[in-house]
Amino acid sequence: MVNRMIVKIDEDKCNGCGKCVSPCAEGAIQIIDGKAKVVSEELCDGMGFCIGVCPQDAISIEERQTMDFNPQAVREMQETKEKDNEAGSINCFKCGKDENERYLMPLRHEKESIWVCTRCLPALIHG
Repeated sequence: MVNRMIVKIDEDKCNGCGKCVSPCAEGAIQIIDGKAKVVSEELCDGMGFCIGVCPQDAISIEERQTMDFNPQAVREMQETKEKDNEAGSINCFKCGKDENERYLMPLRHEKESIWVCTRCLPALIHG
């Protein structure tokens, strides 16, 4: 264990919008059960690119004792994501098209975190 800077997410403030996921190039943050969570502290580099995009001010950086940053684990996570992307692991909740077929956006709808493609979004907005 080492002392280092690491991301802290306040679950009470987090609304699960998912805006923090993309800026985290290491893949340390994911939406789980409608809330952003640091899935592995060894993946968090503590740089805090996720902080500025959080509309709820739910993310901060703190110094604490944790496991050391693991670049190898980051590479493995990125490889896994690439394989998932090739397989089209994320789908539009309405039409079912995957991210290889259409541009998808994260969305909160009826208290649920979902993905919607840009073709289905207007119908969702306008009914």
